[in-house]
Amino acid sequence: PTSAEVSAVPQPGRFRYTLDNDVLTTEQRQFYEDNGYLLIKKLVSDEDIERFRKEFVRICKKEVKPMGAMIMKNESLRSQYGQSENVVNKVQDFQEDEELFRYCTLPEILRYVECFTGPNIMAMHTMLINKLPDSDKQTFLHPMHQDLHYFPFRPADLIVCSWTAMERADQDNGCLIVQPGTHKETLKPHGYPKWEGKTNKLFHGLLDEDEKTPRVHLVMEKGDTVFFHPLLIHGSGINKTSGFRKSISCHFASSECYYIDVKNTTQEDLEKELIEMAHKKYDVSSVELR
Repeated sequence: PTSAEVSAVPQPGRFRYTLDNDVLTTEQRQFYEDNGYLLIKKLVSDEDIERFRKEFVRICKKEVKPMGAMIMKNESLRSQYGQSENVVNKVQDFQEDEELFRYCTLPEILRYVECFTGPNIMAMHTMLINKLPDSDKQTFLHPMHQDLHYFPFRPADLIVCSWTAMERADQDNGCLIVQPGTHKETLKPHGYPKWEGKTNKLFHGLLDEDEKTPRVHLVMEKGDTVFFHPLLIHGSGINKTSGFRKSISCHFASSECYYIDVKNTTQEDLEKELIEMAHKKYDVSSVELR
């Protein structure tokens, strides 16, 4: 339980996207209402971030192997660097790694999450991203997308992402880019962008992107945390530096959310792709996205 006293029913009045609480100011609630995201400075301590970083390095070196985690690598770098953080660009679904899952249980994070989901909170999707130095091939650029595309549960307004910078993130090393206000739009069709060169598996993007919609580059310092709505259109640029750009994130949802069947929706192709992957990896055939 967290300290916020929150009603789990969206208020019919002024605020649609946040619940009544004693944590957010009226200005912060209005900002999220209008823009679909809210940045909180220095929310996670340097000490916690250092612990997450050390655990990530241990995973890269295969000193720990979290059950169920998907470790995404740039295979072309392995001959040069072997097993190291120079090769791993993402650890996804780290919920069985006790040290990394601490992020999802930090009281300072949950205090804010509860303002969006209500008090019965579930951690639905976890990621530690290590954006590697990139070339003009844009291997690690994530096209503009909506996270709800990946989630077979609703309602969207009771889902929120918490995304924490593990070091300074800016335009040079591929910070988050958001399109304020797009959380008020519907879920749009996604697919692989028509780029030259390789696109990463499941790095889907909007098929019909409006180039005129204003964009904001979220420059963040270590420990800064942004909370954003799953329909907010966002992405990230390439890392033009020689270092890494690490972030840790979790999508939280109210336990009152329910699963949907994605057949005959814009998410149907995603389900097909994941079933194919599950079939190859685990030799199982009857799988649903949920």
